[in-house]
Amino acid sequence: MKQLFIALSILAVFASCKGRKTMDAPKTQEEMTKLTESAPTTVQMLDSVYDFGKVTEGQLVEYSFRFKNTGTNPLVITNAVGSCGCTVAEKPEQPVLPGEIGYMKVKFNSENRVGDAHKTVTVSANVPSGFPELLIKGEVIKKS
Repeated sequence: MKQLFIALSILAVFASCKGRKTMDAPKTQEEMTKLTESAPTTVQMLDSVYDFGKVTEGQLVEYSFRFKNTGTNPLVITNAVGSCGCTVAEKPEQPVLPGEIGYMKVKFNSENRVGDAHKTVTVSANVPSGFPELLIKGEVIKKS
């Protein structure tokens, strides 16, 4: 009887997974733009500020900001630009489906950036209210 219950439980899990829909990634910039313009969504930031504290000049700082698609349409990030060449963002290439958490990796190169660092990333996405700006900050100490 116990084995029958386990077998039926496993079967139920597989059956429930079968109905899940997946989305093909847009293949062209035109498809990405069309999806962005026609299907707005909302986003909740789980991280929007990262304070890396103090680093020695020349160190590379990396952080993955987290956000959740709280809308009913896929979240499509079309662009992510750092406030200067020392700050680079890696946007997700695939849409973030409703209810899922996405990640945006940001890298800050502290070479020749001694002093207080306050770098931002501006994100373009299908969020009518605007995707919140990301901030990476800290202090760069001159290497001896």
